[in-house]
Amino acid sequence: MVMQSSNPVLTRPIEAPVVLDQRRGLTLDGVCGRTLVLIAVTVACAAAAWNLLQAPAWTGIAVIGSTLATLVLALVITFKQITNPLVISGYAVLQGIFLGVVSRELEQQFPGIVVQAVIGTFGVFFAMAALYRARILRASKRFTQVITGALLGILLLSLVDLALRFFGRALPIYQAGTLGVIFAVICIIVGALTFVIDFDQVERAVAAGLPPRYGWYLAFGMLVGLIFLYWQILRLLSYLRR
Repeated sequence: MVMQSSNPVLTRPIEAPVVLDQRRGLTLDGVCGRTLVLIAVTVACAAAAWNLLQAPAWTGIAVIGSTLATLVLALVITFKQITNPLVISGYAVLQGIFLGVVSRELEQQFPGIVVQAVIGTFGVFFAMAALYRARILRASKRFTQVITGALLGILLLSLVDLALRFFGRALPIYQAGTLGVIFAVICIIVGALTFVIDFDQVERAVAAGLPPRYGWYLAFGMLVGLIFLYWQILRLLSYLRR
């Protein structure tokens, strides 16, 4: 069976055999459980990095190493459609290290900002889940194309900004100021709307009777969305606090 992935991060079709016995197929509870496991791993590693990697030298190594490693691993998981929980958990571990180190630095500059960002992230997530459940928002083909295009554009701009920072420069939209605030709000809106596509993806996968192991692949997409949204909210709050 070939099933088109609606997740903007996981845009390749999902190829999997149909499970004839639906009782043995993927379930919503299974996807939710795997997502919670990945979130727990991410949070635990973030807490460890926050407390253990405090020396400036270790901070730099952790940020650069985890950034490059998570980028490579995310691409591998996406294009290889990996459903191995150990590999996907490895992504959660690396992201946790990055989250912990950078969040600690921002928390030292702006006390309370991390808690605000976490509350905002899950607040948006549950709000989008409620809107999707009420059928107020649906992942139509046009909707998916627009949000996917917007997200890919944001990711491309972030890569350009990252490259410029090696030369001591940065895009205005990634700096504190009016443009930075407006762009951060746009990123939050786009990030929030990607959950509608994620929820639709999970619903279709369950209905299609995909094997349970694909729950890890879908949970990976959820984790990517949550981390993306967290960073955008954290960035907006840092601009406003400045």
